[in-house]
Amino acid sequence: MNNINKTAIFTLLLLSMTTMMSNVAIVTTLPRLKDYFLDIENIEFYSRLMLTLPSLIIAFLSPFIGHFVYKFGKKNSVILALTIFSLTGSAGLYLDNIESFLISRAMFGIAVSTLMIVVTSLVGDYFKQEQRHKFMGFQSAFMAIGGVAFVFGGGVLSDINWRFPFGIYLVGILLLPMAILFLVEKDKDDLNLIEEQTVPKKLIGIYILAFFYMLIFFILPTQIPFLIIDTFGASGKMAGSIIALAFLSNAFGAITFSKLKQKYCFSTIYIIALTIIAIGFLAIGNVHNVHLFYLTSPIMGFGGGIMMTNVTAWMLSRTSFEKRVKSSGYLTSFLFMGQFFSPIVFHPFVAYFGVQHFFIFIGCCLVTIVLISSYFLRYKTSIT
Repeated sequence: MNNINKTAIFTLLLLSMTTMMSNVAIVTTLPRLKDYFLDIENIEFYSRLMLTLPSLIIAFLSPFIGHFVYKFGKKNSVILALTIFSLTGSAGLYLDNIESFLISRAMFGIAVSTLMIVVTSLVGDYFKQEQRHKFMGFQSAFMAIGGVAFVFGGGVLSDINWRFPFGIYLVGILLLPMAILFLVEKDKDDLNLIEEQTVPKKLIGIYILAFFYMLIFFILPTQIPFLIIDTFGASGKMAGSIIALAFLSNAFGAITFSKLKQKYCFSTIYIIALTIIAIGFLAIGNVHNVHLFYLTSPIMGFGGGIMMTNVTAWMLSRTSFEKRVKSSGYLTSFLFMGQFFSPIVFHPFVAYFGVQHFFIFIGCCLVTIVLISSYFLRYKTSIT
């Protein structure tokens, strides 16, 4: 582990829990927030914007935040970001007008972006190739566990009071002492690693694949709660537990990545993961008993865990120490751009098909993409 203290590694894992899926802690409280602000015009739009606004901020500002982190320092950036994460994330406990809510969510997005950029770049700093792939499986597992805690906790708390899920974000205060005491920031001279040079054109391709992955995967937390609560009449607690189980399965997919990487290249693993996600979509679309979501949603989560780890490892394998922070910033930008555009791009299809038939439609589209991609990948392999 390149002489990195175990406490620093554990701190990095805990910080990973606050990144990718922290935004969805409030997903089950949105219908209730909408009822609270019922007198506000276009509250349906604003309530969904509460979920997607941080993703928009992250998508557009991450490249710039990457430059800031590079200048300000990774450890200093984490300390500042955790403070903002807790203060703005928990602001929903007491805010009472929609404008303040939206401003707090925008600031929250900046904090999450900073944390994700630093965490991703430190993984590249701490580990080399095989060690990195193994660690990234555990890192993605911790991200998934964070998703479980955020979503399930949010679902339980939203049944008590719609404001309570915002209190989950106070976890950042608990992580702050660990970041100050244990996190290690390495200088270039300390890293005796041989890394591949950055290839911008190849990175752009990876960024696009990351965007497509998140565009598809974020359908899970944004559409399933409405399917489970509105269509099947289940509680917020049940919806939260189903999504949480999918995120737990995401962790197993992430751990599986390192084993797949021993046999397959990054592009093949991407197709394997996309196939699993497609099966998950088709399975969810054919559920007629709400309890069967406990079996079908984890399929999609498992595929997502493989794919998320794959695209991050793919990017890190093609960037040098000097470019790692900025490259991580752009990856973060494309991932969260996928989060932001997911409900926007698919809203017309959901409106046309209905939520459940929409899952079948997307599943069929993904199967088609997998078949075409597999053909071209085999063709490319046969002529090289």
